[in-house]
Amino acid sequence: MKKFNDMLDKVMRFIMAVAMFALLAGGTWQIFTRWILKDPSTVTDEFLRYVLIWAAMIGSAYCFYRDEHLCFDLFKTKAKGKAGLALAIVIEALVLAFIAYVFVYGGWNLTMKATNRSSVMQIPFRVLYSILPISGVFIVLGRIVRFVDVNLLKKG
Repeated sequence: MKKFNDMLDKVMRFIMAVAMFALLAGGTWQIFTRWILKDPSTVTDEFLRYVLIWAAMIGSAYCFYRDEHLCFDLFKTKAKGKAGLALAIVIEALVLAFIAYVFVYGGWNLTMKATNRSSVMQIPFRVLYSILPISGVFIVLGRIVRFVDVNLLKKG
């Protein structure tokens, strides 16, 4: 489980690093063309918009994976023992069901049914929308790995 956990962490961090580099490079190019060449790049504007969406979705999946997301855990922290474990299982099951249905299933359907293309770059919206099921899979895998690790540590 440790190797899978490390691999998942590295893959998400690598995708985020590539997205951040693309944002930096694209933003620098946009500034250069706007202020130095006096002819702003329309491709860069659309490219940055799409990369920002991808970076935000992968970043949110990573926050879920690392348990650093914003959550309301008043009841989760108050419950102890078997009740706490049962509540944690119910919460994780509800989160996983929501993510699996909305992000993975719904995102996959949206991706497969998208027929439009972006106005400037002519990239199919399927490429943009594909981040929904991708981030959903990362969240589901991350939560499962996290839940198994935390509960194995409590037992051991």
